[in-house]
Amino acid sequence: MLSNTRQIVITGATRGLGRVLAEGFAQLGHTVIGCGRSAEKIAELKILGHPHDFSVVDVADDTAVSAWAARILVDRVPDLLINNAAITNIPAPLWEVGAEEFDRIVDVNIKGIANVIRHIVPVMVARGQGVVVNLSSGWGRSTSASVAPYCATKWAVEGLTRALAQELPKGMAAIPLNPGIIDTDMLRSNFGDRSASFPSPVEWARFAIPFLLSLSEKDNGKPLTVSGQ
Repeated sequence: MLSNTRQIVITGATRGLGRVLAEGFAQLGHTVIGCGRSAEKIAELKILGHPHDFSVVDVADDTAVSAWAARILVDRVPDLLINNAAITNIPAPLWEVGAEEFDRIVDVNIKGIANVIRHIVPVMVARGQGVVVNLSSGWGRSTSASVAPYCATKWAVEGLTRALAQELPKGMAAIPLNPGIIDTDMLRSNFGDRSASFPSPVEWARFAIPFLLSLSEKDNGKPLTVSGQ
C-alpha cells in the first residue's frame, strides 16, 4: 500500500484502457472510482472491493452523471480525473455515417467529457488541486479516411482541454493525452488483425500508469502522448 494514495476517477472503466487502468491503480493501493455502461462489467470490477466504487453510468446522460457525482463526492475529492469513455464509428466515408451514429459519437466523446467536468471539477477547483486528463488520440492531431466522426471528436477534445487549462486555478492541470496506439477492440474495428503488432492494454498500462501518476501542474495545457512505447 502506498503512503501517498490518490482518489482516481475513471470513466469508461469497464473495458479496454479504462479497465486496465482501474485494475492497475487499485493494485498499487490507490482508490478507484469508475463508471461504465455495462452492468455486467461493473459487477466484475466490484470484486476489487472496498474502498473502490464502480457504477453503471452513461456519461452522455447529464442527469445520470449529476446523480453519480453527487454520490461519489460526498466524502472524497478526486486527485486525478481521467475522462476515458469514448466510442468510434463503423469505418465508412463520412457521407455514409448516419445521423444517429454521428450524434452518439459526439454525445459520448465530447458531451460526455463536458458532463463529467461540469459535475466533478468544481470540487477540485474549490480545493485548488488535482489533474484532469482527457483522453485524446493520434487522430485528435491528425486525420484518416473512414473515421472522420471520431477524428472530429478527438480534435474537439484537444481544444476543449487546452481551453479548460486556461480556466483552472494555480495548482491544477488539464491535459489532452494521446495514449498511443494500443491493441484494443476499438483499434481492431479499424485495423483488423494488424492491431496485434501494437502493445496490448496490459502492456501499455505498465508504462501508462506511472506516466499518469507523474502528471502535475507543470503539465497544464500541454498536449502530451504516453511515453515508453
